[in-house]
Amino acid sequence: MDFTIIASFFEQKTTMEFMRLGIVYAHLIACCVAIGMVLTSDVAMIKELFKGKQSHLQNAQHMESLQKTVSAALVVLWITGLAIIWVDIGDKGLSYLLNPKLQAKIAIVMLLTFNGMLLHSLVLPALQKAGSLLKLEFNMRMFALFAGALSGVSWFYAAMLGVGRPLSWKYSLSEILAAYPLLIIAGFMAMALLTQWAKNREEGEGTPANAHALRNPALAAW
Repeated sequence: MDFTIIASFFEQKTTMEFMRLGIVYAHLIACCVAIGMVLTSDVAMIKELFKGKQSHLQNAQHMESLQKTVSAALVVLWITGLAIIWVDIGDKGLSYLLNPKLQAKIAIVMLLTFNGMLLHSLVLPALQKAGSLLKLEFNMRMFALFAGALSGVSWFYAAMLGVGRPLSWKYSLSEILAAYPLLIIAGFMAMALLTQWAKNREEGEGTPANAHALRNPALAAW
């Protein structure tokens, strides 16, 4: 028996394992950066909508900076994700691509990428023109809220799939993604209601105290 060949095999396997570990680590860091920024921005915006404030978190400059950082993280995720798949295919063969969990994660990241393009090409220009989320036209505001809900849910869902080893080969693609659209719809409806409430309050605060009396002929003489 040639022990040199065996030693070389184990050395090569160890090298691949450490290489995969490094790629997974970079993948994890990029995911954490993106999720941290999205979560921080969303929480801050929700607080401002409740308090009736309007700061840099709702203006176009902040949104553009956020989008650039998240887009950069998404590029790193694509590169490291494809590298992980390449390493795993080399170890497990092409059958690895049939894993429903992997297919679900790829589908969500593709949707995140397309959604990011729409945010950059449609939502950001509209925000720059309007000045804030509450000043957007109704249709564009609803689109921005839906795209935001899709982005937030997708990042967390993809992260869950990334650490969900027990999901591998255990459930079908439809079962793994069953809760995904429901969470997006729930997030969109919650933000739509909150934004409309904040807009109504803002318009109410901007109405003069005697406006209703001036509209009523019976009270106009008082």
